[in-house]
Amino acid sequence: MAGADTITRARVSAGISKRELARRAHTSPAAIVEYESGRRSPTIDTLARLIDACGMGYNITLYSTAARERRNMAGKRLSQVLALADALPHRAASRKCGFAGFRQLTQPQPQPLSQSQSQSQ
Repeated sequence: MAGADTITRARVSAGISKRELARRAHTSPAAIVEYESGRRSPTIDTLARLIDACGMGYNITLYSTAARERRNMAGKRLSQVLALADALPHRAASRKCGFAGFRQLTQPQPQPLSQSQSQSQ
């Protein structure tokens, strides 16, 4: 979650105004407006001070950006393969299969008669 969203959610959850958050965090209301609009990014220390001023806690998680990049590349490759598959000409599937019960599975099965149909016959 971006700093702007984090500050806004913490402030709204605490039920305080931007002016009150600025007073509690010892900063200006204009700075709060800039942080919440995303025009300015707070440092980690400032973000922690603002969240503390809202009476909230925080947890910072570190993760490898290399793993995220690998997932992004895998997603791009999958999209390319699917686009290629869509571009290839389509043909009907073969009815030949290697096991004996395949024909029975692909043949339409007769439907049992309902009680109303059997009584009318």
